Amino acid sequence: MILCLAIAALSGCGGHPKGVLTPVADSAPTASRVDMLITTTRGRSEVAGEMFTGERARAPAFANITVSIPPVRKAGEVAWPKKLPSNPATDFATLKADDLTRDGAKDWLNTTVRKSPDRSVLVFIHGFNNRFEDSVYRFAQIVHDSGVHSAPVLVTWPSRGSLLAYGYDRESTNYTRNALESLFQYLAADKEVKEVSILAHSMGNWLTLEALRQMAIRNDGLPEKFKNVMLAAPDVDVDVFRSQIEDMGRQHPRFTLFVSRDDRALAFSRRVWGDIPRLGSIDPEADPYKQELADNEITVIDLTKVKAGDGMHHGKFAESSPEVVRLIGARISEGQPLTDSRMGLGDHLIAGTTGAAAAAGSAAGLILAAPVAAIDPHSRDNYANHVGAAMGQSHGKQQIAVKDCSKQARERDAASTSPCRSW
Repeated sequence: MILCLAIAALSGCGGHPKGVLTPVADSAPTASRVDMLITTTRGRSEVAGEMFTGERARAPAFANITVSIPPVRKAGEVAWPKKLPSNPATDFATLKADDLTRDGAKDWLNTTVRKSPDRSVLVFIHGFNNRFEDSVYRFAQIVHDSGVHSAPVLVTWPSRGSLLAYGYDRESTNYTRNALESLFQYLAADKEVKEVSILAHSMGNWLTLEALRQMAIRNDGLPEKFKNVMLAAPDVDVDVFRSQIEDMGRQHPRFTLFVSRDDRALAFSRRVWGDIPRLGSIDPEADPYKQELADNEITVIDLTKVKAGDGMHHGKFAESSPEVVRLIGARISEGQPLTDSRMGLGDHLIAGTTGAAAAAGSAAGLILAAPVAAIDPHSRDNYANHVGAAMGQSHGKQQIAVKDCSKQARERDAASTSPCRSW
């Protein structure tokens, strides 16, 4: 009990309200706006203002979201509303959240690209432990604060937004790579698009590199318009990365690799994956990395001495060139996070008892974390996922990707374990 009270005093009442994607009136004329295209393999949510869950859908979905950004705010931060409805004068607020058909997405892209000075597109692929609204608001912040004028496209894959769902999230990136390659193929063929830049973070780098590799093998190379690929804190096995680059061939985009040797999240991942170094935490001056990076013309920015924006040292970035990289890095080189993941104290306690993220939902961890979940909002929000995972293991059941949940939702009762239901 004493421990729980101490934790409560330290953690406070953090978090933010759910349902932030419910559109509000545009009531702040001086606020800025970021209009983005969403493509996702997440399942649709039945919760108002959530739009998409962390579960998998059979086919990609598309949306157009406009986020209002308040005029007074610290650069690099997302001003989450403390209560709903959001106030555009002080909070990030959703002004529009429309579903799109595939053709509607193409129309949005063509119209927006024509407004770009260089007819360019910026694609952002988020990392591990991100919920849908986290990726939307974070990308809006990156686009606004960097000053990039490219058409913003967010690729968001099924992440359950929980530290202990590492294995599920990793498989979700594999589940999404064909959809991401299809997007890349469309951008390559679209004559309106003259330049494509890609920003990937954490586990999103694995998805990005796999999709580019597939595309290169299928097309016998990558298109010249794919100019820049920014790999921020990549959670990728260094040996696998070596083979991925080889498969892409000599003509590949300009890669900018952001590494930090004190990245705690990647250190944790390294333990999970057999003690093989992760690409985002290598020493770029050590052999054999230095020569291999030079041979593949990969620019490396070592951020080990840059002040971190999060306790895990996993959201660091830096200024570099060419322009799109410089613009993005100029705003987040001081250590702002690229993620809004909710790592509650209960998650860390579970991770500590299991010793590996793959052991999500262990009985020992759940028992230890239970009192913390009662007082720490982040842990409480994730706790149902851990319990669900444990029950799913014990009963031999699993959730599956479904194409249309609406009919099943109407038919199920409160005790249903339908795969449409978000955990």
